[in-house]
Amino acid sequence: MRKNKQNRIFFLLPPSVFLLGCALAALLAAQPYPTRPVRIVVPFAPGGAVDLVARTIAQRLTDAMGQTFVVDNRSGAGGTIGTDIVAKARPDGYTLLVGSMGVAVNAVLYPRLPYDTVKDLAAVTMLGEQPNILVVHPSVAVKSLGEFLQLARAKSGQITYGSGGVGSNSHLATVLFVQKAKVDLLHVPYKGLGPAITELVGGQVQFVTSNVSTALPHVKAGRLRLLAVTTAKRFPLFPDTPTVGEGGVPGAESSGWYGLWATAGTPPSVLGALSGETVKILKSQSLQDQFAAQGLEPVPMAPAEFGKRVIEEIRKWGPVVKASGAKPE
Repeated sequence: MRKNKQNRIFFLLPPSVFLLGCALAALLAAQPYPTRPVRIVVPFAPGGAVDLVARTIAQRLTDAMGQTFVVDNRSGAGGTIGTDIVAKARPDGYTLLVGSMGVAVNAVLYPRLPYDTVKDLAAVTMLGEQPNILVVHPSVAVKSLGEFLQLARAKSGQITYGSGGVGSNSHLATVLFVQKAKVDLLHVPYKGLGPAITELVGGQVQFVTSNVSTALPHVKAGRLRLLAVTTAKRFPLFPDTPTVGEGGVPGAESSGWYGLWATAGTPPSVLGALSGETVKILKSQSLQDQFAAQGLEPVPMAPAEFGKRVIEEIRKWGPVVKASGAKPE
């Protein structure tokens, strides 16, 4: 025991006690993850495609990691409200984001976001990818993408296409297709892809770029004709359907994809645990079968690989968003 200059008494701890304290602190910092429930923010309303993917993954992470992963729907502003919650959360792995390609699109669609998509979010893994498919009404006298391009050029500006709204995935994918194909189509936006497909089935528009799940029942029933898939390689669900590249429009590849993020600054050990368990889930046969029923293909990625993909998507959609004239709602 010593006295300082102000005659205050303080104690010198033995080195062994100090080392024990350091060891305990290190032990607490190295606690296995997770030790309490984890919130998965979905930036859209319940019942949509992103919500369905999130709930599928949440249940399987709950089973695999021994803690409850709870889906929390926080919709609004095109997905930016929910994304902002995760971007500003404590970086401990207990607030996660399951989002879609909209996370990348919003980075260029919104001139001022309350977060930085690349700097404030930590990529964990891509979850799944769903190709867009090009479909026409049976009354359109074409059997292939090549024939459709010939018709579109012969009737420039007269072929109508529906979309889920200005700036939607279906709209931007079609703008990309139009740019690469060098054709002129007339845009008819709807309030959602469902209404656009309904109008296509009714013959009110002639062409739609749709995700698989929305259009597939009508393709199977013969109410719509499938021309091509928008992936770089043929999609397992449609092995006989050519890609847009094979159909004569290279560079028009697009897809709807879903991913898992944490808050930037989350410890590498936590990101590693999350990524490792999620990748194992995505590689399981039961998950692959479940995704296939939804027209989804699991796409497990390491965090660095997924982070690179997000940056590539932001760069890709920047010029397309500008050309589309889309504005934040």
